[in-house]
Amino acid sequence: MSEIFLKEESYQLVGACMEVYNEMGSGFLEAGYQECLEYELTDRSIPFVSQAQLSLRFKERMLKSIYIPDFVIDSKIIVEIKGVSDLNDKFRAQMLNYLKATKLRLGLLVNFGRHGKVQYERIVR
Repeated sequence: MSEIFLKEESYQLVGACMEVYNEMGSGFLEAGYQECLEYELTDRSIPFVSQAQLSLRFKERMLKSIYIPDFVIDSKIIVEIKGVSDLNDKFRAQMLNYLKATKLRLGLLVNFGRHGKVQYERIVR
């Protein structure tokens, strides 16, 4: 049986997201959850960069296009938050692009829009 990649870090992040959801509930815009999660990560001393701009390359050329994930956690994990009724393949593809652009292996998709509980998915590249 293989070990879960970055298990403890993922557990801490999910806990922070659950705290935000428990306090705020569902129905707010992503920007509100973004700010709440910034406060919660800071309170938990989890190092992060919010709205980092990721440069893209094509055949060793820098592109003008950039990706902006919601969070890069401790230079290890991408966190992308949503406020929708359900996660879908479009969001999963977005996360895979972020992972490819950063060469990181783990992403966490977090949805605060589902009524009754925070929804999250770990995506490993």
